[in-house]
Amino acid sequence: MEAVSIVLFLLLAVVLSGSISRMLPVPVPTPLVQIMLGAVIGLSTSYRVALDPELFLLLFLPPLLFLDGWRIPKDELLKDISTVVELALGLVLITVIGMGLFIHWMIPAMPLAVAFALAAVVSPTDPIAVSAIAARVPIPKRMMHILEGESLLNDASGLVCLRFAIAAALTGSFSPSSAAINFVWVAGAGIVVGVGLTLAVTRAKAWVSQRFGEESGSQILVSLLIPFGSYLLAEHLHASGILAAVAAGVTMTYAEISRQALPNTRMRRNSVWDTIQFALNGIIFVLLGEQLPAILAGARTTVKMTGHDSTGWLAAYVLAIVAGLAALRFVWVWVSLRLTLLRRRYRDGVTVHSPDWRLVAAMSLAGVRGAITLAGVLTIPLVLDDGTAFPARDLAIFLAAGVIIVSLVLASVGLPILLNGLTMPPEPSLLAEEDAARVAAAEAAIRAVERSQHELAERMGDGDFYAAAGGRVMDIYRDRIDSRSGSAKASAAARVQDRIERDFKLVALQAERSTIVDLARDRRIGSATIRKLVRELDLVEARYRS
Repeated sequence: MEAVSIVLFLLLAVVLSGSISRMLPVPVPTPLVQIMLGAVIGLSTSYRVALDPELFLLLFLPPLLFLDGWRIPKDELLKDISTVVELALGLVLITVIGMGLFIHWMIPAMPLAVAFALAAVVSPTDPIAVSAIAARVPIPKRMMHILEGESLLNDASGLVCLRFAIAAALTGSFSPSSAAINFVWVAGAGIVVGVGLTLAVTRAKAWVSQRFGEESGSQILVSLLIPFGSYLLAEHLHASGILAAVAAGVTMTYAEISRQALPNTRMRRNSVWDTIQFALNGIIFVLLGEQLPAILAGARTTVKMTGHDSTGWLAAYVLAIVAGLAALRFVWVWVSLRLTLLRRRYRDGVTVHSPDWRLVAAMSLAGVRGAITLAGVLTIPLVLDDGTAFPARDLAIFLAAGVIIVSLVLASVGLPILLNGLTMPPEPSLLAEEDAARVAAAEAAIRAVERSQHELAERMGDGDFYAAAGGRVMDIYRDRIDSRSGSAKASAAARVQDRIERDFKLVALQAERSTIVDLARDRRIGSATIRKLVRELDLVEARYRS
């Protein structure tokens, strides 16, 4: 019962955090509210969460990374792939080496391998935390695409580096050549496992659905099992389960294009995954707050080994690490953007200027640490191979937690200021592409209705009846073609008219819903009728609000 009570407390804190963050007059990121609620739970209750590193890694990271890989916009990512790779791989490697050496120099009580492990877990960034911070100050889309792509790749690269650092700490030795060979296997096999398993499962699922029908519940459950299956299979083969989960998520996008699920299944599945993402991210931050008192006590003991006063030096260590990360990121972002502009000048012959310092500063400050950093540091083993306690584990966890909190606070203060009025290089408009796709789909719909109309008329007779019904449907698609096939000015006017019609339809839907509710209260319609009508209205409203 105690474990059930702990889970309920954590979920309740996650639910309350969203409401509290919206109620506060000052924009406070939801992750910070969740950390504070977790600290309240840790200080005011007798319940304690004993985290098993391997179980924690299995439960939290595969679904989160899988979902990131699944939902990240692939085309937008490819447009800035060079910048993303430079940030996600080059910056991570520099951060692990540079910050690892710096942390070991600053804290001699922390072994070098543990310092590298800490540097590896603080290298990944968290776009979810950035979105929470900038909820009231919109981030330019192109910047968000770069941050999402960077996070997806540096989650995997940072956690793979963590794996090697922990292995070095456990064995007491490190061979660069062996590590390089092992990295090729770990990364390559992990990606192959993720891609292969996802393709095999989605094809088998599609085969069963085509021959025996589709059940939404089982389809959703399969999508939930894929990241865990990819992770466990890769780990069984001594490959990277993290990369397998990421690769599975990316593959899921393309597998779904050719093997579409039913609309009802997709809607339910999206809702389930949204809930899981919200719950897991929230629980991680609540757990951070709940663990802070115990982490602080253990870290003080470790710091006393260096002969320093615990409280002041702990704060100094956190601030020094945050400053070092910010400096490295600022320099790397400036160099990366400069290289991108130079490549554009040589490729397109366009005169470019140096990147705006506010753009560099915003990109640097947006590299906040979040759920992946905490999840990674909590996977540090409790003991070494010989059974002794893992050195400076509590100190590493506390410093990682401190980096998360300080980076969140700094970004919540600085990002709104830097993003105010900041413009990114323009992205090509997708309106023409959208119009063309809508016209092509409408033309295909008209052809299909005409074929069906003729077939029904020949088989059932009474051709005028089917011609009238089909004509009403085709008129809707002809209006779409006419409005989207004209000049840019006509298309823009059509989009304005669409928005006005959408507003009118939402007003009408609200009136329908109110009437149905009144009929239900007067007991003039039954519960089955209520559910059917409300569901129809919900589906239509979801279409117009998307």
